[in-house]
Amino acid sequence: MKLAVVGGGSTYTPELIDGFARLRDTLPIEELVLVDPAADRLELVGGLARRIFAKQGHPGRIVTTSDVDAGVADADAVLLQLRVGGQAARQQDETWPLECGCVGQETTGAGGLAKALRTVPVVLDIAERVRRTNPNAWIIDFTNPVGIVTRALLQAGHKAVGLCNVAIGFQRKFARLLDVAPGEVHLDHVGLNHLTWETGVRIGGPDGDDVLPKLLEQHGDAVAEDLHMPRELVDRLGVVPSYYLRYYYQHDAVVEELRTKPSRAAEVAAMERELLAMYGDPALDEKPELLAGRGGAFYSEAAVDLAASLLGNGGSPYQVVNTVNNGTLPFLPDDAVVEVQAAVDGSGAKPLAVPALDPLYSGLIANVTAYEDLALDAALRGGRDRVFKALLAHPLVGQYAYAERLTDSLLAHNREHLAWA
Repeated sequence: MKLAVVGGGSTYTPELIDGFARLRDTLPIEELVLVDPAADRLELVGGLARRIFAKQGHPGRIVTTSDVDAGVADADAVLLQLRVGGQAARQQDETWPLECGCVGQETTGAGGLAKALRTVPVVLDIAERVRRTNPNAWIIDFTNPVGIVTRALLQAGHKAVGLCNVAIGFQRKFARLLDVAPGEVHLDHVGLNHLTWETGVRIGGPDGDDVLPKLLEQHGDAVAEDLHMPRELVDRLGVVPSYYLRYYYQHDAVVEELRTKPSRAAEVAAMERELLAMYGDPALDEKPELLAGRGGAFYSEAAVDLAASLLGNGGSPYQVVNTVNNGTLPFLPDDAVVEVQAAVDGSGAKPLAVPALDPLYSGLIANVTAYEDLALDAALRGGRDRVFKALLAHPLVGQYAYAERLTDSLLAHNREHLAWA
């Protein structure tokens, strides 16, 4: 089995490598190719990756290359974890929207649109290279904004599934609170990428008893603290929203918070410098503890599980993924991409049935899906007016004057990455 990781020079990668090494019986990789244009980072990450495999006795071969075509050739699956523009672009995404009093964040709002515009064309080019060399390969997208990127891939006819670590993070937290094995926790997880709610927590599978009321009654304070939301809000909802719902439910408070502290991009950039220095130490043969602060917790377990299922090598029968709607949420277009529990096997991901949603959730999902339609159109066809319409449609922007100003700022900060600008 051959896997390729595009964006393999990321500081995330040792987390992925550690999972590949520990879970080699689930996903028996014979060759792993790390692909990245940044040769200096790739050398450091690749060296640590080989040492992790060696320490844990993994027999697989690790190859590094800056050549995308060579890297993905004959791969059974290709994982995408790239960041177009690097942390410098993220820093901009998180700062210029604040000038209009709007959330500055890398996956939602104006900053999320900027990232989508930079990312979609690059991902589609890589996917075409994969299709030319191996049309049967699966593409697993971890690149944000996952929902929009996955939709672009699926609409272009690629074998693609999107992956986010929010659901597995909840699964592991709830398992600890309930004192059960993580595999026993099944989430009724519904929405769009970074716009989801846990409407049920079942023990034993999709037909198991729903213990969410008990979880909130006994552990509501811990859940709310993790979300950085008031306990009262979680109790009134009766569900567990993802952390990213803070940007909607507490928008103005979050804007003030972001204005008064260093950006997450600045924090991550400093962390990356320290991590890369560690990765260059030939004595280091395991992922360092500092990596936990980088984000992406449990990404490796989720990626291994998904790849194993798609490649017919076992894996969990049900997993939370980003895949085509096809009537799962009847108030959305069939070609929308939703993030839900699905049955996953070698033929792909088939969403499980979702009970009718309260308008409190379906209304916001429909609104953000409309934005994603417009965002993808702007990413594929370009043009200032398309960018403006996407921003005007986004519930975190929504005002004419803001949309005009944010459009100008977005274009000014991203011209080098937008061929049409």
